[in-house]
Amino acid sequence: MENKRINKTGTQEIECSIERALNIIGGKWSFLVLRELFHGTKRFGELKKSICGLSPKSLTETLRHLEENGILIRKAYATVPPTVEYSLTEKGHSLHCIIHEMKVWGTNWT
Repeated sequence: MENKRINKTGTQEIECSIERALNIIGGKWSFLVLRELFHGTKRFGELKKSICGLSPKSLTETLRHLEENGILIRKAYATVPPTVEYSLTEKGHSLHCIIHEMKVWGTNWT
């Protein structure tokens, strides 16, 4: 289903549900973070180690984006040093079949 919206110049635009979904998920790193979190709760360092080429800054931005969009939950513990864990929400888990199909497609076509 498509929604109509008015942009800053007053022109009407059609917003596609695929576009909305991609805006919620975010950039390329989001897919890899999701892949890791499908296996369970992870700490920042675990995510950083498991995703090759991902800088701490990009990981932080990706995690914030996913949290703001209700895809994951950030839980901080009052320890020294601070412990922070990330886990998927129900909304985040609902992306599992989509990511799995992307994996199958990538295996078959790349």
